[in-house]
Amino acid sequence: SLPPPLCARFCVCLYLWGFCVVAFFCWSGFGRSRSMVAEMEKSCSLLIHFDKGTAALANEIKEALEGNDVSRKIDALKKAIMLLLNGESVPQLFFTIVRYVLPSEDHTIQKLLLLFLEIIDRTDSRGKILPEMILICNNLRKNLQHPNEYVRGVTLRFLSRLNEAEIIEPLIPSVLTNLEHRHAFVRRNSVLAIMSIYKLPQGEQLLPDAPDLIERILTTEQDLSTRRNAFLMLFNCAQQRAVNYLLSHLDSVSNWGELLQMLVLELVRKVCRTNPAEKGKYIKIIISLLNSSSTAVMYECAGTLVSLSSAPTAIRAAANTYCQLLISQSDNNVKLIVLDRLQELKASHREVMIELIMDILRALSSPNLDIRRKTLDIALDLITPRNIDEVVMTLKKEVVKTQNRELEKNGEYRQMLVQAIHSCALRFPEVASSVVHLLMDFLGDTNVASAMDVASFVREIIETNPKLRESIVARLLDTFYQITSSRVCSCTLWIIGEYCLSLAEVQSGISTVKQSLGDLPFYTIAEDGEIIDPIAPKGQPQLIKSLPTSTGTVSSRRPAVLEDGTYATQSAAFETAVLAPTLLGAGGTPTNLRAILLTGDFFLGAVIACTLTKLVLRLEEMLSSSVTVNTAAAEALLIMVSILRLGHSSVPTHPIDDDSYDRISLCIRILSSPDDIMRKVWLHTCRESFVKMITDKQLRETEETKVKAQISHVQPDDLIDFYHLKSRKGMSQLELEDEVQDDLKRATGDFTKDADSKRALNRVLQLTGFSDPVYAEAYVTVHQYDIVLDVTVTNRTNETLQNLCVELATMGDLKLVERPQNYILAPEASKQIRANIKVSSTETGVIFGNIVYETTSVVDRNVVVLNDIHIDIMDYISPAVCSDVAFRNMWAEFEWENKVAVNTNIQDEKEFLNHVVASTNMRCLTALSALEGDCGFLAVNLYAKSVFGEDALVNLSIEKQQDGKLAGYIRIRSKTQGIALSLGDKITLKQKGS
Repeated sequence: SLPPPLCARFCVCLYLWGFCVVAFFCWSGFGRSRSMVAEMEKSCSLLIHFDKGTAALANEIKEALEGNDVSRKIDALKKAIMLLLNGESVPQLFFTIVRYVLPSEDHTIQKLLLLFLEIIDRTDSRGKILPEMILICNNLRKNLQHPNEYVRGVTLRFLSRLNEAEIIEPLIPSVLTNLEHRHAFVRRNSVLAIMSIYKLPQGEQLLPDAPDLIERILTTEQDLSTRRNAFLMLFNCAQQRAVNYLLSHLDSVSNWGELLQMLVLELVRKVCRTNPAEKGKYIKIIISLLNSSSTAVMYECAGTLVSLSSAPTAIRAAANTYCQLLISQSDNNVKLIVLDRLQELKASHREVMIELIMDILRALSSPNLDIRRKTLDIALDLITPRNIDEVVMTLKKEVVKTQNRELEKNGEYRQMLVQAIHSCALRFPEVASSVVHLLMDFLGDTNVASAMDVASFVREIIETNPKLRESIVARLLDTFYQITSSRVCSCTLWIIGEYCLSLAEVQSGISTVKQSLGDLPFYTIAEDGEIIDPIAPKGQPQLIKSLPTSTGTVSSRRPAVLEDGTYATQSAAFETAVLAPTLLGAGGTPTNLRAILLTGDFFLGAVIACTLTKLVLRLEEMLSSSVTVNTAAAEALLIMVSILRLGHSSVPTHPIDDDSYDRISLCIRILSSPDDIMRKVWLHTCRESFVKMITDKQLRETEETKVKAQISHVQPDDLIDFYHLKSRKGMSQLELEDEVQDDLKRATGDFTKDADSKRALNRVLQLTGFSDPVYAEAYVTVHQYDIVLDVTVTNRTNETLQNLCVELATMGDLKLVERPQNYILAPEASKQIRANIKVSSTETGVIFGNIVYETTSVVDRNVVVLNDIHIDIMDYISPAVCSDVAFRNMWAEFEWENKVAVNTNIQDEKEFLNHVVASTNMRCLTALSALEGDCGFLAVNLYAKSVFGEDALVNLSIEKQQDGKLAGYIRIRSKTQGIALSLGDKITLKQKGS
């Protein structure tokens, strides 16, 4: 007999010779196709980032492994593992590792050695174990009996990832011995190893008594992780044993740890799906786990409860759990996820969610705007006459909190609150009186968007609540001097002109406008030629030329270069509030209108002229004294002429525009010679138009509500169970409620989901021709962030196709998730192949490729080119709604514009609009009342939103020419280039009417 060292070397040489023989046959091409298939189909259990810029040579790795430096061996092993994971070949490295690395006692080296053994090929081309793999069995057995628990544990974990029964079978006794090790780390990995062995094709022969063994361990084990792994083994390999164990320990489930409770919930979901009739007893388990100390268990319990039961008690318990998590968790991501779950509950169980509206509103304490916005969206859909007072009171408190200037983004949050209160007041007019005066304090807010929302709210409330008119007008006249924004001033001036109906209100309105403008003229020229403000305090002459720098309408034009080299230009106006020092004239008189006019805002000047015209005409109707009326008219005319004079001077930054000039001139002519027709138009028709606009808005909201209502259909011969005729024996109240809810859903058709077969057939695309040897077609399923291609490949030949591979490539923001695999296809056989493609933006993409295969009769590979698959942008965008103000802001902000000329055979403007809306999945924001009539011209705004949160804006402006054809442009704006170009291509393709 040879000494042990010589024996080991002899064995190494013997297996080295065997390895060389096998390598020779593989290199010569024997079984190459099958090895390729095996390589493509093998599973991967290890992924490591690899920097290809620092590639190591095989000789350097081999030299480091043969040395005695432990740190160099560790680095060399890591490099070898990375090279193998990335498809690089390191020849003859295995025997170097067996000879120089295997005997090492270093724990890090042993861990890396197991990783190396995990990723190398352990079988030959025929699927048989390689002879040299026997060399590692003895080392694995030693590791399983090693005195160090870490070495035992990592070895057991390595065994759980092996699929070769020839390697595992001699190690089974050592694995079973580790079930009784003193360290929990070894025991829990031993259980996982037993589970993986039992799941092998020959597992039941290798470990026939594994379920009994694991069940005994489950009853005696104290370590939580080991018990969890044991329960997982029963769950996957002997489900009925897991169910029996769970039912026999119902009283102690609430005391189990988090890991085991999560597994229990997974088991409950699986059992209830396969046998829905038994879900009643499992729901009790879920209810008991809702009080768990683990937030993860609470969240999973709530989700499981909602998926299994529709009983009000169960839904209420789940919603309460979500509300507890919403309030207790500090992570904003967790709050957003919980709010999504509450949003889903609201859609299907609104009556239950109404009871929890105040708990949901407690999430407004979070400083995150996204959480606040989503909370308000949920709460506004749950408002009823019973809880409206509490909701409005909470919103008022939040509005008051926004006055604290230390908090960030108070203006945006206040704007959201104002919009929420506005919505409440429109639906429940009785609460308007309690909030309108509070909100009017924010008309002078420096956040223009928030102040504008308040003004719009006041304008609508004063029309829909006539009882509040007097108090609103009085408060508006008192707070008008605080307004610093041009847009807000314009809106409030319109309110003053329309709703000052009594004599005192009209006179107060005229006085307020005069005081806000100050003394006339607006400027004087000094002896030295300087232009100064005449109402400036004495001794402190104020140069008007410096005023535009302290006020805030700033225009800018920004060019954007499109992909084709053309330019997209936009004009953006950014409005800021007037600074306080410019608002005070002589004696501290507030002159906010004067300060804004001196900046060159002549649109506001036209609004002032219209307001004074309405007030003077209304004063003429009320007073018989011509002296008072003539005095008011003369003062109004003087103001208008002064504004025109200011517009033609060099004081403002730019002269008056033509529209404002014509508007002010019209007001001058009306006050100079009024007639009955003009009085009717200015005093009555304007408000009637506003009333009609509000009515149309309410009508649209009502129609949208009806559309959102779910319409369920049920067949007349479907089975209906009657609650009172059911047997209640042995059923709890929760089980009875669940049965009733299921019957109700079945009766109303909620369980029947009829698929749109026509739309489904439209998604089947033919990839090859009928005469090709391989026929292929694909069913395209577009989810939010990925595309799934279910490709059906049919072999139409009489030969077996080997190494058949569907090779795909993408163009655009599409990316293949996984590498294609090779298949063997028998004659006349079919194969379903699935390909996943990730989508990163809303852009029209193209998927192209070919089918490659080999036959026994032809040496070269055959190629069948596939038809291109065009991914439609319509799968990513959906109709959405936004306010006119938000649309204008986005229109000014977005950089990319695509201008498409109208070229269509359609001759009717509205028909063309409907065609564009249907072809682009967009919503028309322009009111239907504005589209009435036949004037030969049409201008509308369209809006849509993508699944990635991108906004798509479209302005359609067309007119009918004398020959009956339509001409004009469709302008598309978006924040990103892809959606603008793709939507433009879609419109160009579809606008012909096809």
